[in-house]
Amino acid sequence: MAGSKFGSFKSEKGNSAAAAGGAAAQRRDPYEVLGVGRNATEQEIKSAFRRMALKYHPDKNADDPVASDKFQEATFSYNLLSDPDKRRQYDSSGFDAIETDSHELELDLSSLNTVNTVFAALFSKLGVPIKTTVSATVLEEALNGSVEISQVELGKFVCRKVEKQSAHFYSVDITDKEAKMGLACRVHSTAKSKFKLLYFEPEENGGLSLALQEDSAKTGKVTSAGMFFLGFPVYRFEQNNSAAAAKDVDSAFFKRLDGFQPCEVNELKAGTHVFAVYGDNFFKSATYTIEVVCAEPFSTEKEKLRSVEAKILSKRSELSKFESEYREVLAKFTEMTSRYTQEMQTIDDLLKERNAIHASYTNNPTQQQSSSSSRAKTSSKESKSDDGQTVKKEKKLKRAASKEEMVQHSFESRQEKTLLSK
Repeated sequence: MAGSKFGSFKSEKGNSAAAAGGAAAQRRDPYEVLGVGRNATEQEIKSAFRRMALKYHPDKNADDPVASDKFQEATFSYNLLSDPDKRRQYDSSGFDAIETDSHELELDLSSLNTVNTVFAALFSKLGVPIKTTVSATVLEEALNGSVEISQVELGKFVCRKVEKQSAHFYSVDITDKEAKMGLACRVHSTAKSKFKLLYFEPEENGGLSLALQEDSAKTGKVTSAGMFFLGFPVYRFEQNNSAAAAKDVDSAFFKRLDGFQPCEVNELKAGTHVFAVYGDNFFKSATYTIEVVCAEPFSTEKEKLRSVEAKILSKRSELSKFESEYREVLAKFTEMTSRYTQEMQTIDDLLKERNAIHASYTNNPTQQQSSSSSRAKTSSKESKSDDGQTVKKEKKLKRAASKEEMVQHSFESRQEKTLLSK
C-alpha cells in the first residue's frame, strides 16, 4: 500500500535528464532530508515524510520558495527511500545508480489548477499511468481532529457517494476476540469509480495520521480495494507500469511479482479503528460500498489466503533464477535461428547452382537456352548482363542465317527455272 506522496505536475514532469543529472550532485542525503536513520523502517520513513509534506505543502506556503524547495526535496527523498529497489541501489552506489528522470509521480489533484488537471486526466485516459495522492487538506484536517466520523457496524455495509478529493471517515469498534480472529475492510464500486481506501492511526493530540493506503483496482465489472488484518503477514500487490510492460514483455513478466510486498500492519488491537474512502476521480464523485467484517466466519478463506501468498512468494524467488536461464537459452536460440536462416539460404543457392550445371549438359538448343537462363539467374548482376548480350548475339546470328537460307533458296529457284526453259 503506497504511502501518501505529493508532487507538482508542472515542475516535476518537465525535468530533463540533463537537469536531473546536474541536480544529483547538489542533492542532500535522503535520510538526512527526512531526519531518519539508514536502518529506518518503511513506516518510519512514511511518517517522517508525512510530517514534512504537511508542513511545507504548497497549499499552506503559496508564496514561500524556501518551503517549496523543501517540499520537493522531501518528495524526492521519499520517492527514493519508499521504493525497496531504489533504496537498495542508493545504499550501495549513491545517486549515480538512480534514474531520477524515470520516477513515477504522485499528484495531489487539489493543488493543481484546472488546466493541469485536464492534462493529467487526458494522459490517464490515454493509458499513461499517473498516480494521485490524498489531498493535503484532508490529511491536515484528520491530523487536527476536525473530520466528521461515521460509525459502521461489523458485518454491515454502507453505500454512499464521495466528492472528488474529499473523504468519508468511518469508525468501527472491535472486541479482543474479534481482534484475535482478524478484521477485513473492503470497498467496491459497480460504477467503476476511482477511489482510495485509507486507514488512520490515532495521535496523542486526538488527531489521526494516515498509516495505510490502498488504491482501487479494476477487476471485471467493478473497482475494489481491501485491507486485511489477519494476524499474519498479508501482502499487497501493485501493478507494474503498463507502458513499460508494452515495450519489453519479457522484462514485464519477470518483474510482475516485484510489486508483491507485505502490508505494514498485520493485526489490530481491540478498540476503535478509523477507515476512510477518498474520492480519487479527476472531475466527478465516486460511488462506493464499504464493509468491515470479522474474519471468524472466513477461517477457510483465511488459510487459503495464507497458502496462496506463500506460493506467490516462492514463485517470486524462483523467477530470478528462471530469468537467468531463460535469457541464456533465448540468446542461444536467437543465435541458432540466425544460423538456421543463413544455412537454409546457402543450401538453396547451392542446389540452384547444381541444377543449372546439370541442365547445361545438352546439345539441344532449347535446353541450352534454358540452361543459359538458369545460370543467369544464379550468377551476379554482371553475369546477367553478359548473358543478355550473348542471347542478343545468338538471335542476330539466327536471323542472319535465316536470311541467308532464303537468298540461297531464291537463287536455286531461279537456276531451276532457267534450266527448265532451255
